[in-house]
Amino acid sequence: MVELKQNTYSQSQSTVIDQGLRDYMMKVYNYMTSGLAISGLVAWGFSQSPTLMGAIYGTALQWVVMLAPLGFIFFLGARLQKMSTSAAQMTFWAFAAVMGISLSYIFIVFTGVSIVRVFLITSCTFAAMSIYGYATKRDLTKFGSFLMMGLIGIIIASIVNIFLQSSAMQFVISCVGVLVFVGLTAYDTQRIKSTYYQVAGTAFAGKAAIMGALTLYLDFINLFIMLMQLFGQRR
Repeated sequence: MVELKQNTYSQSQSTVIDQGLRDYMMKVYNYMTSGLAISGLVAWGFSQSPTLMGAIYGTALQWVVMLAPLGFIFFLGARLQKMSTSAAQMTFWAFAAVMGISLSYIFIVFTGVSIVRVFLITSCTFAAMSIYGYATKRDLTKFGSFLMMGLIGIIIASIVNIFLQSSAMQFVISCVGVLVFVGLTAYDTQRIKSTYYQVAGTAFAGKAAIMGALTLYLDFINLFIMLMQLFGQRR
């Protein structure tokens, strides 16, 4: 009888934890989705204005626009502990808007049909890998260092290719980038899931969800960009 009560209590606790985890992950995905929506709308809106596009691209402002999202990421990482949850939300959405400006060139370079097609491919791939990262019992931590090394290699190669302008090198970067960000999607999802058990019930949980959303947002956007380089149809 005692054992039956213990089992019942254990199952009840597991249900509470699982429900809390689901709510936490839904919050992460909702933040991420809102960020993507803001970026998409801002990117499309800017691309429809030749005046705005001319004021940014081809001038020194394009470097400010390109580097501004990185500044937001560093700011969030450094100040998150001291920020309120609402301030973290506003910063994340401001980051998404600035990121949208930096992505507006996509609507000029690529056709609308190919953008929609690649976005759907990215969404399906991201969803599949994120579900895998959430559901798998396999510890993906050991792959993290390899994926980060690959990410650093992509960044360095991309900077070098800004000066070389090699289409062959860009193709290789895009292929490797797809593999890296597919792997990071699963890895980061599992890491966000693990973070929940550390912050559940604390005041930091809401802000941790925002950081998780930022991480997955970056995985999605970078995967999308790499796939656009491979499969996007240029105008």
